[in-house]
Amino acid sequence: MTLPPAAAGTIADYFSDTGQSVSDFDFIVTGDLGNVGSELLLKLLKKDYSLDISSKHLDCGKMIFDCKRQDVHSGGSGCGCSASVLNSYFLKRLQSGEIGKMLFVATGALMSPTSSMQGESIPSIAHLVRLEKPDIV
Repeated sequence: MTLPPAAAGTIADYFSDTGQSVSDFDFIVTGDLGNVGSELLLKLLKKDYSLDISSKHLDCGKMIFDCKRQDVHSGGSGCGCSASVLNSYFLKRLQSGEIGKMLFVATGALMSPTSSMQGESIPSIAHLVRLEKPDIV
């Protein structure tokens, strides 16, 4: 699974580059790492970057699926889960001011049939966006 390392590196780079801390945010949300990937992300951040985001972390795949009642294993489509949860849940809460500031880390695999057929690993990517409640004038 290559998505958690991409997400961990992107999150760690953000905090290193901006000087901000985990406590500055209400939530740090990932696209769809699912149960397995979310656990790995938290371990990687602690071990490799000394970052603990566990109190702020939510994952769209874990939010949209019920792993106890659905046979989804590690979640679903990263882009589908990310878009659905961001637009139906988080943006409304940001707009209302219920959420002040959050990091949204969309994750994805760069699928290539040629690479897969050649036995190569699947590269992954993570895009981070900082979202804040709008200023009302």
